[in-house]
Amino acid sequence: MRKWIPVLIVVVAMAASVIMYPQLPERIPTHWNMSGEITGWSSRFWGAWMMPLILAGTWVLMRAIPLIDPRRANYANFMGAYETIIIAVMVLLLGVHMLVLGAATGRAISLERILPAGIGLLFIVMGMVLPRLQSNWFVGIRTPWTLSSDLSWEQTHRVGGYLFMAVGAISVLTALAAPALTFKVLFCSALVTVVFLFVYSYVVWKNDPARSVT
Repeated sequence: MRKWIPVLIVVVAMAASVIMYPQLPERIPTHWNMSGEITGWSSRFWGAWMMPLILAGTWVLMRAIPLIDPRRANYANFMGAYETIIIAVMVLLLGVHMLVLGAATGRAISLERILPAGIGLLFIVMGMVLPRLQSNWFVGIRTPWTLSSDLSWEQTHRVGGYLFMAVGAISVLTALAAPALTFKVLFCSALVTVVFLFVYSYVVWKNDPARSVT
């Protein structure tokens, strides 16, 4: 059942575009800066249909990945987590689509609060499922060392899960308390997390006697 939720998300996005299309102006805001100010516009057609097309493409791509991954056999062991990632990403994209349609029809949208909070929730969901992922070439924390050491993969994803949830929680709280700082805080905390996990994966790999060096 869960694998059909992304299809439902695409249908909802398309239905929203069909329903809202007669109300949309000729130009639709589709880009904002960190302060929530509009910096880019699209035509009514592309503003209404770009995100449903992206959603459909995302679903097709994510469905294809397990079929082309050289470590495809591992997906059977974490397919539930993989499906959760697909749904979380597509829900965020659907939310962006609704924000664009709402802004285009003149509704007051607090983008500087809503979008970072949505990204923060995505980080939290990702953090929850990261420890359940098994070694593969497309999804998760992929460094040369996690891909050549099962121990590095396991420990990096366990620690990464906690860090991703922390980044997400910080983003959500900042979006509520100090929205003007949210994107900066999110960027800095995510950057620190990425650098730390990159180094951490190497340290674990270095101390793994079963590591691969070929």
